[in-house]
Amino acid sequence: MANNFESELTQFLKQYKTDRDDTEARQRAGRGRLWDRYIDPELQEGYKAARVPQDPYVYYQKA
Repeated sequence: MANNFESELTQFLKQYKTDRDDTEARQRAGRGRLWDRYIDPELQEGYKAARVPQDPYVYYQKA
């Protein structure tokens, strides 16, 4: 492939980001809502303690 080749998708994304200056700020805000969360260690321990072991094949009926 040529070094100066840009796909249509890459061209579209570059154009989109230049047309809409707030794109990166909106992306960061969305990431903050979904991923950047504080995880309480005490709650995590409680979740681990409450976990029930699952059988390897869940559809198998024990007699």
